[in-house]
Amino acid sequence: MDFDKIMNYIEDLYKNDSEMDRKTFIEGTELKDFIPVVDNDVARMLKLIIYLTKPKKILEIGTSIGFSASSMARVVKEYGGKIVTIEYDEKVARQAEENFRKQGLDEVIEIKIGDAKTIIPSLDEEFDMIFQDVDKRLYPVLFEDCMKLLRHGGVLAAEDTLFPVLDLEERWHNLIEPIKEFNKLVVNDDRLFSTMLPIGDGFVIAIKK
Repeated sequence: MDFDKIMNYIEDLYKNDSEMDRKTFIEGTELKDFIPVVDNDVARMLKLIIYLTKPKKILEIGTSIGFSASSMARVVKEYGGKIVTIEYDEKVARQAEENFRKQGLDEVIEIKIGDAKTIIPSLDEEFDMIFQDVDKRLYPVLFEDCMKLLRHGGVLAAEDTLFPVLDLEERWHNLIEPIKEFNKLVVNDDRLFSTMLPIGDGFVIAIKK
């Protein structure tokens, strides 16, 4: 199966989608030095999950310039939901805040600036959905804390989970083992029912039983 051909076909189908897309979002962002944001297919999947499950409270780990949070917030705003997103880099976080304001989404999204390893254990609220797209070395480190914060019936999603089989640049090879560990944690945890999709750089979606 030629996945490049498949993905090109899918993206061509959605090229006239009136919703905000990745390229337009990046072009409209003043800051140009930031961690890459999710692809359009992942943004669509996140929105689809939200339309299906109507999560009132979403935790995103890894904001970057705010593309994925903005994509989700457009749906969440329709029914009064809220997103909490965490970003380590203050400069990037400030750009995300500006992007949220420009789109009229700042009242829907709360951004916390700092180390997710410190912030997440300090949270004392339950979330209906958690989306991870942070430093891949943190995926297994944060797993148990995320499970504690996720309500029963809640959705756990994560991007870049096919790193172990992708042809990555050598500078990213140190991220492969943490992703392998995370994937095994998800698949082998009896509290979760999960699957992995070949969209973006690999997308895990799981339900806490």
